[in-house]
Amino acid sequence: MSVYLLRRLFQSLLVMLAMSVIVFVGVYAIGDPVEILISPDADQIERERAIKALGLDLPLWMQYLSFLGNALRGDLGRSFVFNEPALQLILQRMPATLELAFGAMFIALLIGLPLGLYAGLKPNSMGSKVIMTGSILGFSLPTFWVGLMLIMVFAVQLGWLPSTGRGPTVEVMGLRWSFLTWDGLRHLAMPALNLALFKISLVIRLTRAGVRETMLMDYVKFARAKGLSPARVTYVHVFKNILIPVVTVVGLELGSTIAFSVVTESVFAWPGMGKLIIDSINVLDRPVIVAYLMIIVLMFITINLLVDLAYSALDPRVRLENK
Repeated sequence: MSVYLLRRLFQSLLVMLAMSVIVFVGVYAIGDPVEILISPDADQIERERAIKALGLDLPLWMQYLSFLGNALRGDLGRSFVFNEPALQLILQRMPATLELAFGAMFIALLIGLPLGLYAGLKPNSMGSKVIMTGSILGFSLPTFWVGLMLIMVFAVQLGWLPSTGRGPTVEVMGLRWSFLTWDGLRHLAMPALNLALFKISLVIRLTRAGVRETMLMDYVKFARAKGLSPARVTYVHVFKNILIPVVTVVGLELGSTIAFSVVTESVFAWPGMGKLIIDSINVLDRPVIVAYLMIIVLMFITINLLVDLAYSALDPRVRLENK
């Protein structure tokens, strides 16, 4: 296992290096932030002074080498707009995005697993058909429209939940979290549900397919032949085995949930990394954009590694193959 971890870490470093080049060149090839940050009435001397202060007068390869050297020291540059370290700006917004993403995945598993299990055990029942039809809607409905409908129904008409914002927070280990307060949970409910709709549909279909496939396996038939109760067959022999693909896909989906929560954060004015990156793109705040993309890449790599480890823990065949 240690050799496997070292190999994966080396591969991760190569991926990070390659992505740093792609991200840096891609971002710095778009637009000119000076045109946005400097007043149109500024003369040429002021423009040149601003360009030099921002480090944009250097060749692109020198800017990249400077970025790479600073990144190795934990410095991902300073924001053009806020004049603060880009990493600090992102870390300030990261708890909001993380609790939104984890809240969405928790809702997806809480709702998707039981519904998918029921649909797999009783595929011809009316309830199963309703569940599968609902999963199609979850895949099809656009996130921004669902978010607006949730605000219209639960915030405007019923007045049950707040429409925007994060709510009060509690500081734990230097980070501020809103899910630890009741009002914070009320603020989190709608955006987390909106972000979870696609994931719920995905978990339902994965679970149903896994149940239908596992129910035909010989070890399930043998468990039934031994006279085990249907509940024991379902939750011990079936449910444990369908968790393997579900954990794999849900783990990978967690990375995409963190990265692509931009729409939900914009609709609900959720102060996370997604809203920060949208604001930074509007003003071409390049250091923040590059730092955000690099952190997202690092998250994807870390999540992939954790998913592989969880997969080997759930499936003994993988551990034997690695040995």
